[in-house]
Amino acid sequence: MAWLKQLPEAIDECQKRWELSLGQPWSDHATCSWVAPAVRRDGTRAVLKLGMPHMEAEHEIDGLRFWDGGPTVRLLEADSGLHAMVLERCEPGTSLRELPDEEADVVIADLLRLMWQKPPTGHPFRPLSMMLASWSGETLATRERWTDPDLVQAGLRTFEQLSPASSDDVLLATDLHAGNVLRARRAPWLVIDPKPFVGDRAYDATQHLFNCQVRMAAAPLATIGRFADLLAVDRERVRSWMFARSAAEPREQWTPDSHAIALALK
Repeated sequence: MAWLKQLPEAIDECQKRWELSLGQPWSDHATCSWVAPAVRRDGTRAVLKLGMPHMEAEHEIDGLRFWDGGPTVRLLEADSGLHAMVLERCEPGTSLRELPDEEADVVIADLLRLMWQKPPTGHPFRPLSMMLASWSGETLATRERWTDPDLVQAGLRTFEQLSPASSDDVLLATDLHAGNVLRARRAPWLVIDPKPFVGDRAYDATQHLFNCQVRMAAAPLATIGRFADLLAVDRERVRSWMFARSAAEPREQWTPDSHAIALALK
């Protein structure tokens, strides 16, 4: 992959330009980026992140600038061409995953409500419908591997029904779950790795819910209802988004197990 081949040169360029001392990369925690602890020239402890270019994270830098360190880590330096960022380091940096799901619900709901703001005129952010259209195209390209065509088609139709823009749309995180929330000193918890799109608040409930696998398997409607209420969004819209994603989101394998949540919410 071209990005991997160019990565050592990009790291070296960032290190020299921003005068960083780098530690060993955190390879256990990054799947689509290169991330390492850094110390700036003035002694500030930071993080250097170089993201692998992909559609969903295209405007991460713009999103961090927009949120400006409110519910998110602060962006200290950036190069959009290299997908490179120097970020505020969260310390102690422990993950929200260490808390029980019910406590994480409250933290994530509070953070999402802070993130949900209307971007200004002329903003660069894409509508959520663009990401969903890309997903639908990927899913349709694997039609021959579907194990439940009726369910997948129902999910695709639900994506279409939920996608139209609304005057109530806000900037979404789209990928906020407990693994993307770290304990910090400046604030109790800060968000990392946002993938901003403009769209329906109810959509932003889904990523956290998909990471609450035990509760979703045991009591899907009650789990959705609790989190929707914390967010003050419509329970039925969250249920519909969860159904659409679990029925029709692209995946490597189409099996009955991969449709378990969709079948429970149908």
